[in-house]
Amino acid sequence: MILHLAAFRWKDDVTEADVSALTAALSEMATGIPEIKSYTAGPNLHLRPAGSDYGVVAILDDAAGLDAYLDHPDHVAVYEKHLGRMIAERSAVQLPIESGSFA
Repeated sequence: MILHLAAFRWKDDVTEADVSALTAALSEMATGIPEIKSYTAGPNLHLRPAGSDYGVVAILDDAAGLDAYLDHPDHVAVYEKHLGRMIAERSAVQLPIESGSFA
């Protein structure tokens, strides 16, 4: 299995309403992509100094599932409607995980 983590820093003009709309859109999107086994997205809690403004974590079976998720029309639509205009910086990592690691 693969854990995909994406972290974002927002442009200065991004509002709380923008972030709420994005979170709702991502949550809805995730329910319609069967390759996603587990998914969460939301603003950083900022429990420690620094860090990104927002994070997305998806668990998928394999690289083909990751590609299917990232290239899915619903994911592309969320990017075009919300995410693309909000991003100042993006970073991502994919990690191998054992099945059930986050059960």
